[in-house]
Amino acid sequence: MSSIYSDQTPVSKEASVTTVATDEKMRVRMQAKRKLVNTVALTLSLAAMAFGLFWLIWILYTTVTLGVSGLSAQLFTEMTPPPNSEGGGLANAITGTLLMVGFATLFATPLGILAGVHLAESRKDNKLAISVRFFNDILLSAPSIVIGLFVYAVMVRPMGHFSAWAGVVALGLIQIPIVIRTTENMLRLVPDALREAAFALGTPKWKMVMSITVKASYAGILTGVLLGVARIAGETAPLLFTALSNQFWNSDMMKPMANLPVIIFNFALSPFTNWQELAWAGVFLITAGVLVLNIIARSLLKNSK
Repeated sequence: MSSIYSDQTPVSKEASVTTVATDEKMRVRMQAKRKLVNTVALTLSLAAMAFGLFWLIWILYTTVTLGVSGLSAQLFTEMTPPPNSEGGGLANAITGTLLMVGFATLFATPLGILAGVHLAESRKDNKLAISVRFFNDILLSAPSIVIGLFVYAVMVRPMGHFSAWAGVVALGLIQIPIVIRTTENMLRLVPDALREAAFALGTPKWKMVMSITVKASYAGILTGVLLGVARIAGETAPLLFTALSNQFWNSDMMKPMANLPVIIFNFALSPFTNWQELAWAGVFLITAGVLVLNIIARSLLKNSK
């Protein structure tokens, strides 16, 4: 028996050495393959980032160089000029944009927050929440021109004229799904342990929501509101079918009202140099405003962590 085992021992060692060598070769090959895939993926990612940054920098450079040259005191104090004339500004368009965006935010923010709270705090089998989330996703991905045509059909056409209120409704419909989605996501980040502790102490659900979940995620909710404002500030398509524009000063929300996106659209396509300069100045104002809102939103979100 001992002779038999002694004859088999060298064979088993040789086999194990061969197996180890084979495993080492496979491991080296897998590592080389992973390194190759990682290198290719990293190269493609950097190339895509560079491609995007190239166009972004080019757009920002063009906006700044052409927009800053049109900035002046007249831009904020005078109304839009008639065709083929010198001077003028964008005071009526700036005011109209601030009014419509402001009222749209007042209209969209409460509805968006309430709907977001309902979606975040409801049960998974809640049919109403499932329906709201489904339609909110559709509204979130709907083209803005479709929303403008919808408001045109339900408001502008029955009224018989364009109005700033129709523009407010269109912008509000664009902002609502953004606020809903952000509010829901921020509330879901609150640990369930906080909710359970509140319920264990006998806290009503409405008070738990207001005092714990909403309070813990208020910065994120405010960030969503600011991002929604930044989104609608430059929307042109829905305003073409609702508020249209106005070459004169107008504070009546029941009439067509001047606004920066439509003025930029009209002036940029005109053959008049003065109008084109004002269009670039308006582009710079909107870009700067959106940039400021995004910086504020990111600062709030960073400080809330």
